[in-house]
This record gives sequence, structure tokens and C-alpha cells, in this order.
Amino acid sequence: MIFHAMECASKKLKRQAKRKRNDSLVDELVKESKISRDVQNFKDKDSTLRDTWELDSGFSDGSPPTSGRSSPCPSSSAAAAVVALDCEMVGTGPHGRSSELARCSILDYHGNVLYDKYVRPLRPVTDYRTRWSGIRPHHLRDATPYAQAREEITGILQGKVVVGHSIHNDFGMLRILHPSHMVRDTGATCLLAQLAGFPRQRCVSLRVLARKLLNRRIQVGKKGHCSVEDALAALDLYKMVEGEWEWELQSHLTDDHHSAQYMQDEYWPVGGDDDDDGDSEANTF
Repeated sequence: MIFHAMECASKKLKRQAKRKRNDSLVDELVKESKISRDVQNFKDKDSTLRDTWELDSGFSDGSPPTSGRSSPCPSSSAAAAVVALDCEMVGTGPHGRSSELARCSILDYHGNVLYDKYVRPLRPVTDYRTRWSGIRPHHLRDATPYAQAREEITGILQGKVVVGHSIHNDFGMLRILHPSHMVRDTGATCLLAQLAGFPRQRCVSLRVLARKLLNRRIQVGKKGHCSVEDALAALDLYKMVEGEWEWELQSHLTDDHHSAQYMQDEYWPVGGDDDDDGDSEANTF
């Protein structure tokens, strides 16, 4: 009787051990399957992005399709309020000395393209500046008229913090006056120059900053610049110093606000001091 009970208990323990091994094996298979599926999804997504990205002939070799930098941006709503802008220009007028807009690209905070169109200049092009602009005659044959493009671009930038390199040139071509406190010019801040090891006062090109800080080669080869690629580089550079940059700007805004409050009439005494008994000459020097 005792022997039979021991045999039953032994069989039960064996069944439990076998069940645990099977459960463990199933868990491993599920885990491997999930990892494999995630890897495949990532490959499919990357392939889709790359296919879309490579449609634009302006990218330099090895350029990433989307922004790969993380950032201390506090919330999705804050990220939604940030875009990156870059424009390409061609020459019009005698000897192509006048600059006009020929392409504009706008990216969201995550590096996705919100807007990327070729723009028909107001006057005939006399210098395509292909070596720098990447623009060729066929790009402008069915391009968006300038007035229409400007209206579309203005609508996207409305209420947004705009990131760009030497972005005053882009705003000039667009004839846009964007609020200065909502502009982040990576060519004007000393934070990036210092991070790259240059003097604070030096104005460093986007190509040099991208090479030194992002280990990324842009604006190389004979294809000319690409506004999507340049906007992406400016965006990723901004993210490198975003926390410190935004903190400094917020500090300046707070100081300005306090100064403005201090100068308001309510902070200054009206008439003489209380112990002057209304003597209007008490404050006369």
C-alpha cells in the first residue's frame, strides 16, 4: 500500500516536471517568435521609409531617412509644436544674382516630412545653382507657384517653433516674419559651436556641425544640397542641446516678464510718500 502511494507520488512529480519543461519551452518559442516578428516589422518599416526617402535624389550617401536622435522633450504636445525648415534657392535676374525660392521642406519633430515641394520662382531662372541647390530645370517644370507655396508653408508654420540653420535666409525667401521667440537657429546659438569645440563667436556651417556632432556627411557630392537632409540635420543638432537651449530661453523670458511688471505703474508710488502729508514739493529735487 505504502509502495503504491510512493509510486503514484513519483509519477505525479514526473508529470509536473514534464509540464514545467513544456511550459518553459512554449514560453521560449513565443518569445523567439515575438522577437523575430518585431525584427521583421522593423525591417519592413525601415525598408518602407528607405524606399520613400530614396525617391528624392538629393540625399547624400548614408543619410538617415528619419531623425534618429532622442530628446528630453517633455511631452507629445511639445513635440507637436516643433518643426524643422530648410529651403533651396536659385538665381534670377542678370547673372543670377537675385535669389528666389525653388524648394521648401518641412519636417515634424520626429523627422517625418510634412511638406516638400519644388516652387516656381516669380522670375525666369538664370542660374539654377545646381552645385549647391540641387535644382535642375526639370524640377521646376510643374512646380508649385510661389504664392500658393507660400500660403501652404505659412499655414504649417503658424504657431510652431521653427528649427533651421541660418534660418533668416529661409524666412527672407518666404517673406515671413516669424516671432523671434519661436525660432531656433542652429547657426546662431553658441551651444552647438562650443559642443563642437569652436569659439563661442564663430559661425559654424551646418555641414561642419553635422560632421563633428552627428558623425554625418551632408552636402557632399555633385548632386547639390537637399533641403530635407539639411532640415533633418538641423533638427538633430537642436535635439542635442534642446534641454539647455529651452531652459536658457525660458529664463530670459521670465526675466523680461519680471522687468516689464516692475516698470508698470502699480509698482511705483503715486504722488508723495505717506509721511509727506500730500506735500507736492516733498519729492522735488
